[in-house]
Formats: sequence, C-alpha cells, structure tokens
Amino acid sequence: MLFIVMAGVMIPTDSVEAADVRIFIDPGHGGSDSGAAANGLQEKNLTLDIALKTRDMLNEQYGGHTIKLSRTTDVTRSLAKRTNMANNWGANFFVSIHINSSRATGFESYTFDGNYADKERTNAIRNSIHNEIVRQTGFINRGKKEENFHVLRESSAPAILTENGFIDNANDASNLKDKVFIKKIAQGHADGIARALGLPAK
Repeated sequence: MLFIVMAGVMIPTDSVEAADVRIFIDPGHGGSDSGAAANGLQEKNLTLDIALKTRDMLNEQYGGHTIKLSRTTDVTRSLAKRTNMANNWGANFFVSIHINSSRATGFESYTFDGNYADKERTNAIRNSIHNEIVRQTGFINRGKKEENFHVLRESSAPAILTENGFIDNANDASNLKDKVFIKKIAQGHADGIARALGLPAK
C-alpha cells in the first residue's frame, strides 16, 4: 500500500480523499500593498487572478482536498497573518503566488533555505509544480531556488513560492495581459499541485 505524509502522519493514498488534503493558496500582496507595478499591471491583481483560477481548477478537476486562500479580494494581509491563517487552519501545503520584477524574464520558484524536517519532501513537491508550470506556459526556466522568505520559513506545512514572469519585461507583461496565458499559469499550478499531492482526478 502506498502512503503520503500529511501533517507528519502517514496516511494510505486510498484514504486521502476521505481525509482531504488542506491546500492554502496565498495570492501575494493586496490592498495597500500593490507589489510590483509596470506596463499597466499591478502584481496584487495578477496574483489574485491566478490564485482564484487555480482554486477553481483544482475544485473542478480534482478531488481529495479542501482549499483556503489568504485573500479572495483586494485586501491588505500582513505576512504574519498569512502564515498564521494557514497554520491555525492546519494546512498540509502552502503556495504563495507572485510576479517578479527586475527586467529579466521567465519563471522561478522558491523553498526555504534553512534546515528543517520536511525539506526533502518540500523540494520534491516544488519540483513537480515548477516543472508543470514551465511545461504548460513555455516560460524560460530560471531555476529552483531557496530563500529565507517569511511565508516559507514560518509555514508549518511544506511551502513554496512561485514567481510567474517579470511585470517590467515587455514580453512577459504582454503574456500577463493575455487571459489565455493567465489560465495556463493557473492550470500549471493546479496540475502540479494535484500531481505532487496525489489528488485524484474527477
């Protein structure tokens, strides 16, 4: 019998649907914090759009999970509020969605750079999601990285942060204005999460 680990407990894969994997999706920035802004775009709006679409795709296409978002509208959320919400809810996985800036181009993802018990599993989850997003979007692959970001460090669950293109790069910005491309980003997140966490297709 195959098992996955949820909140440190070994659970048979045929029991996952009944147990429900708790997925916490964090659209970066929001409210008074616009995040990066360029080319007529604001990061906070793009991250929310991607997060909502990812939630809907997971709910429509996969089972065995419940989802909570740090925000579903344009409101301000502190970094501590985001991780506290996830930890208090008992999230089994945390993903924070962002848009990059610095005039480069492409996609990159992050896990926490410290030493912790779930590091190998966290990186394996991230690898699955990272590869799926690059495959579906055609983004230039800027690599799988580690950093000491609050949402990665303070999450009790395996946590990743995705940087989905560069808002101040003309080509990336053009893609980010395209509704079809935004759906590709969201679908990459949804399919990657489902594969990494073993969610059954509907």
